[in-house]
Amino acid sequence: MSDNKVTNNITTSIEGRDLVMERIFDGQRDLVFKAFSNSEHLAGWWGPSGWQTENRAFNFKPDGVWHYCMRCTDENQGEFYGQESWGKAVYQEITVPEKIVLTDMFADEEGNAADGMPVTLVTLTFVEHEGKTKLIMRSRFASVEGLQQVMGMGIVQGCASQFYRLDDLLEKLREPW
Repeated sequence: MSDNKVTNNITTSIEGRDLVMERIFDGQRDLVFKAFSNSEHLAGWWGPSGWQTENRAFNFKPDGVWHYCMRCTDENQGEFYGQESWGKAVYQEITVPEKIVLTDMFADEEGNAADGMPVTLVTLTFVEHEGKTKLIMRSRFASVEGLQQVMGMGIVQGCASQFYRLDDLLEKLREPW
């Protein structure tokens, strides 16, 4: 295992062709799991700051598809403003509220996998941790080169940004009505 690094509250390590990111969220495991398993909640925080996510399809079940588009809505992001980034996930395994396994890929508007982009097997594990939830996200790439490709695209920084958005959502979901 490589040395652990902490960036924006995320501990990361690289194990061969696996990228492992861990982060603790201030919320009970059921609530954090719900933020990943509810279409409206997921659209509310998925994607980096300044980007808005639209779920084109969301079928949270084994072999179900989540097809989405992230759009940059922040004019201060310069050349990224107005850009779209499409993605697709196919759920492989779901154990409520402990684990989600999915295949993740860059996609086009129709949901076809993007050429030349890595496909990743992602295992999300939700662990109860002192009244909070530790999320362990293990992303397995087909090759070390695929891992290096997404590292160069800023996957860790992107996850850090969207996890801050998840913090905000969890705070709102905990508020009494």
